[in-house]
Amino acid sequence: MEIYDYTIYDMLSRNVISFRKNPAWFEAEMNETFTFAQFKKKVDRLAAGLQKNGVKKGDRIGVIGKNSIGNFLVCIAAAAVGAIVVPLNWRLSAEEMGYNLTDCEPVILFSDKEFQETIEGLRSKLPSVRKYFDLGQEKGSFFEFDALMDNEGNFNRPESLSSNDGFVIIYTAAVAGQSRGALLSHVNVLLACWGFTDYLNLGPADVHLSILPFFHVAGLFSSIIALQVGALNVNMNRYEADAVVKLIKQKKVSVLFEFSPILSQILEQNEKTRGDISSLRAVAGLDTPETIEKYQKTTKGTFYSVYGQTEVSGFATLARYDERPGSAGKMLPFVELGLVDDYDRQVQIGHTGEIVTRGPMVFKGYWNLPEETEYTFRNGWHHTGDLGRLDEDGFLWYAGRKAEKELIKPGGENVYPAEVEKVILEHPAIEKVVVFGVPDPKWKEGIKAVCQLKEGKRLKAQELIDFVGGKIARYKKPQYVEFISELPLLEDGSPDRVKAKALYGGRLKCRRRAALKRMYATNGDQKTPPSC
Repeated sequence: MEIYDYTIYDMLSRNVISFRKNPAWFEAEMNETFTFAQFKKKVDRLAAGLQKNGVKKGDRIGVIGKNSIGNFLVCIAAAAVGAIVVPLNWRLSAEEMGYNLTDCEPVILFSDKEFQETIEGLRSKLPSVRKYFDLGQEKGSFFEFDALMDNEGNFNRPESLSSNDGFVIIYTAAVAGQSRGALLSHVNVLLACWGFTDYLNLGPADVHLSILPFFHVAGLFSSIIALQVGALNVNMNRYEADAVVKLIKQKKVSVLFEFSPILSQILEQNEKTRGDISSLRAVAGLDTPETIEKYQKTTKGTFYSVYGQTEVSGFATLARYDERPGSAGKMLPFVELGLVDDYDRQVQIGHTGEIVTRGPMVFKGYWNLPEETEYTFRNGWHHTGDLGRLDEDGFLWYAGRKAEKELIKPGGENVYPAEVEKVILEHPAIEKVVVFGVPDPKWKEGIKAVCQLKEGKRLKAQELIDFVGGKIARYKKPQYVEFISELPLLEDGSPDRVKAKALYGGRLKCRRRAALKRMYATNGDQKTPPSC
């Protein structure tokens, strides 16, 4: 390492000196607390165990598991030895999971017991994996996690390890049918996390509730934020609103990162049980104005609105909701943000353009995809594919996705229509389909499929939903299906997405039309219900 380098492990080493006896991690499932000193001791032993098993700088380490101290230890221990951790989305289908694993080629794979049957079915397709470890204490075909830590914690830090080396690969939604691994460096993560700690005024007295999964940047990085400032991470293996309300009161939780509908469920449960969540002074994420205002009224806390994506190390803009309701906030430190037209020309203030960014928070590129990386980084900017506008005061107003990168976000997950359409078209009854996002009372945005059946074919909506759910992650299946006689087409014969969404993407206008839609969909009828 050079004199100017500073990594994730350096951050932990610094904090052990400053906060040695302070609680660093509370594991709710075990009802056990670990101090910063105890946490680092486990990291060192795990790092030594990884090296004894042949892990070198630059190797990938796969992790498939719910949030736990074991999962988080793997992330930090990988950083210590210069390996790149790959936390995989455990909600994916076996086929999707297998694609990501063959792409990143991990040398070691950790997993929870509940996912090991899926992994067993993939072993023959994973020649890069030398050993499989259980994240828990189970015995079986996977090596025990504790065996890796049966040592004195003496490991050799790679001399060439730098701040710009890769720390984590996060697989993003599939733009054209296959997901892409975004490589983020140590400095990406540390600067992204520091921007939040400064703005939210976080410190050792804070308590963060870890509920977002580590395969999301918001989930992994929010726990790193707490570690970075010497705060306590309170970890839940499984999200349940009732348990959350109890933990907030018990542990005086002060900080939470969330996506709809998490906060609304917490507020509802708090009202039902007459709980006490008054300690929750700061919540950051995406939610409806109604939920945000209810939270602030209930707790006197502050909601922080954000805009971001994996490729900018989590978040690029942030602001208190009350500063400019409806906006996504202002640029965070270390972020330069611009808006451009289709020819990469800067657009004027108040006009809509594609959001582009540059600075030390921009990711290193897509794993094994040099051409896509080069295109994304064209003309010296990272092109997000998102649209927005800046007002006179520098607040960003999100305006959706570019047509070729339209994205649906049900409950904070990322789903590209092309990925869902590809699966739907595999059904023998489907002739054409368009998939897009629609307002949803629970998930904020739902997935709708507008389908044209092949001549003489009949299909029930639920049959199609189940078909999709059996082939890709279940959160990607449509919640709404509408069968119509004929999809509008462009001149080249492909579906006219813009017109289809304009015709069938609005809220249902009356109960009668909604009932007719359900009846037609259930019967496989191709009629379009009349307007009210």
